[in-house]
Amino acid sequence: MRITKFFAVAALCVLVTACSSNDEKELTDKPEQEIYEEALEALELDNFAIAIEKLQLLEARYPFGRYSEQAQLELTYAYFKNHEPEAARASADRFIRLHPNHDNIDYAYYLKGLTAFEQDRAFFMKYLPIDESKRDPGAALDGFESFRTLLRLYPNSEYAPDARKRMIHLKNRLATYEVHVAHYYIQRGAYLAAANRGRYVIENLQETPAVPAALAAMVEAYTLLNEPALANDAMAVLKANYPTYQYRPVKQPEKTLLDAATFDLFRGTPEVEPPQVNTLSDDEVQRERSWLNRLSFGLLGDDGEEEAETEK
Repeated sequence: MRITKFFAVAALCVLVTACSSNDEKELTDKPEQEIYEEALEALELDNFAIAIEKLQLLEARYPFGRYSEQAQLELTYAYFKNHEPEAARASADRFIRLHPNHDNIDYAYYLKGLTAFEQDRAFFMKYLPIDESKRDPGAALDGFESFRTLLRLYPNSEYAPDARKRMIHLKNRLATYEVHVAHYYIQRGAYLAAANRGRYVIENLQETPAVPAALAAMVEAYTLLNEPALANDAMAVLKANYPTYQYRPVKQPEKTLLDAATFDLFRGTPEVEPPQVNTLSDDEVQRERSWLNRLSFGLLGDDGEEEAETEK
């Protein structure tokens, strides 16, 4: 009985091995064009995993075939659509290195930038209220550099218009991140580093919405560094170019036990306030948070108080 079972298992193993060998032989014996057409069909059906498998087989079986170069581009696209950014960028870099004079090399640069762009806008970030300015901008910077290289080398490429639009978004993203870091440094007392971050935005990321905030950060940082001349210069530029910008100091005094116990009811103003542009007057600040609002710990807001005054 035991001998019978042994032979049965052995026969089954031989059968499976034979089938596997036949399948592998069938795959490797397929003509190059047939494999390529199957890969394209999988791409059209959005079956990117199968497309990747076919394109990898094509590259391994026919590395110097008539479809090998185009298959490498298709493989980069398949990686991108299959949410494999690292593999997509590596594939694009490899194509650029091996085929620097290829007719479609601009597409490789575009795919590389597009991969980084979408990686920066990760899937779950699109649907969650997360401030992207506080996230690491590494992917955004990679995408920006790839698009910039594309525009520099191939300004007339069919992908250039879309690359320019995406660069605007990435430039704004990078500038906003720099301002966020400058505010962080101000709050931590690293005023020189904060001023340098603001200056970086002014010098390298001009024409972005973050420029006035960067100037304001420079004003506050230089004021806290006791550099009035530099602070006044930054303030003059801010006033001249953004006269309606409303600035609020970033630096806040450290909380005391009394502040924590009274929910900031008696918390003082910042020890050092930089020059301000179009700031609220004392009366407006008082109206912004009245004593009734403070004494009631926010339970009775200013809207109710204004309605009561209107009724009077």
